[in-house]
Amino acid sequence: MAPLVVFATGNESRGDDGLAPVLARRAGLEARAGVTLVIDYQLQVEHALELEGRRLALFIDAGKDTPAPFELRRAQPSPRFLHTTHALAPEAVLETAQRLGIALPEAWVLCVRGEQFELGENLSDPALQHLDAAELALRAFLAQ
Repeated sequence: MAPLVVFATGNESRGDDGLAPVLARRAGLEARAGVTLVIDYQLQVEHALELEGRRLALFIDAGKDTPAPFELRRAQPSPRFLHTTHALAPEAVLETAQRLGIALPEAWVLCVRGEQFELGENLSDPALQHLDAAELALRAFLAQ
């Protein structure tokens, strides 16, 4: 089992909501040794099972109110952290895993600032700039 699991959530048919899957592919995470990449539209309770046996978890997503160009922060389990465009926040997935008795890995959130989330849109120009900055940060994070 890979020591690192990366969740890249977002809908690529909804403009900047697709930032996380695009970032994961640009960084080559699907082919990187020691990494399990999970790309999905949204986080669900079932994703808690992916945390079992991991040393590190990284949740990548796009956010409308995220400071530009991105935010990288530690994540802790919390049942109250449910306000997001997705079904569950990373903190809620961690809380679910903890309730299931899964030993939690060190967890981080990388949220990339998005501007346009409309159906059928491409990534916006500002989001593309934020994506470039986030990719550099992600590569540095993985190198550690």
